[in-house]
Amino acid sequence: MSLLIRNARILTLGSGTRPRRGKELADLGIIPTGEVLVTDGKIAAVGPKVEAPADAEIIDALGRVLMPGFVDCHTHVCWAGDRLDEWEMKLRGVPYLEILKKGGGIHSTVKAVREATQKQLAASLRERLGTMLREGTTTVEVKSGYGLNTEAEMKMLRAIRRAAAEWPGTVVPTALLGHAFEGDLEEYARMVVKDMLPEVSKEFPDIAVDAYCEQGAWSVDACVKFFEKARKHHPVRVHADQFNSLGMIPEAVRMHARSVDHLEASTKKDLIALAQSPTLGVILPITGLHTDQRFMRSRLFIEQGGAIALATNCNPGTSPSHSMPLAIALAVRFCGLTPAEAIVAATVNAAAVLNLGDRGTIAPGQRADLVLLHHKDERALAYELGGNPVATAICGGLIMR
Repeated sequence: MSLLIRNARILTLGSGTRPRRGKELADLGIIPTGEVLVTDGKIAAVGPKVEAPADAEIIDALGRVLMPGFVDCHTHVCWAGDRLDEWEMKLRGVPYLEILKKGGGIHSTVKAVREATQKQLAASLRERLGTMLREGTTTVEVKSGYGLNTEAEMKMLRAIRRAAAEWPGTVVPTALLGHAFEGDLEEYARMVVKDMLPEVSKEFPDIAVDAYCEQGAWSVDACVKFFEKARKHHPVRVHADQFNSLGMIPEAVRMHARSVDHLEASTKKDLIALAQSPTLGVILPITGLHTDQRFMRSRLFIEQGGAIALATNCNPGTSPSHSMPLAIALAVRFCGLTPAEAIVAATVNAAAVLNLGDRGTIAPGQRADLVLLHHKDERALAYELGGNPVATAICGGLIMR
């Protein structure tokens, strides 16, 4: 069965290079009034007018915006428990790193994850994925990282795989093996390399690995030693410069990391070096809003030729939101992106972070992950705060009712 969407304002996002930089970052490839034909889960044709089978199901867009589905390329959406008590501490002025030192933050979620079963983790993740899909997110990266031992990390990764099999969208797992640590960091990092990494590599051979480089978490030296071992078999990503600039960006560029994420505290020199490298920069503005009102200097990064992507960082501690529309709205208000740049960062560039070339644009042969907005002007996606701008989500060619 085919699906024809007609009378739509189509954001094709063009056919430029991946990821988009410079002027391409603002090119939405707009067809003011056009049609998209979907067949067998893929886009078969797109243009002002396309030929469709007589029995095709028809959606009349009524002039509204049709765009690629959102790609949320950085989340911790698999977790157990909650962090409401710590949130109240934060409201009283207690810094996050102090909460972390007292055994809160990540460590409280670690305790809850260890107590949860794989089935429970998968069920809660599946519920969150359903909510994300209703708001237009059709591809989600999901990290482990709340296990902190081999058994619990593997449980998380298996739960992510299980939930992914029950969801119509695409889940890309990431092994966040360097999220926090227990005991002595040097000894813990050796355990990760010696015991945890081989187990992950055996069962998830193509998975990306990640670490959190920050005071109170993993040091630059620990991250580098881990990545030097892991990158022989796995793509590498890293959280860096959320609260402090520790010098991780030059090492990430040297090791050809796929992305560096956060970047709120990055120096001008490091941002320029990252912008001029193949490594993408991932901004997480919901985290800045919720945590400390600091945001990446994205305008500088873009003007230096950087490839920028946008994600929610959905997690129970520093970014309690699954909303890509909210991330877009905040990126425009606080990170200096234009609405068009934010849309590109949330679709085609976010897909590039995950090495997915079959989505993020509307073109023949691409996976039919599409979002029909309530709006007739795509700028409203960034203008509006709160609510759900998605009228219809189409995932792999299927209309999500």
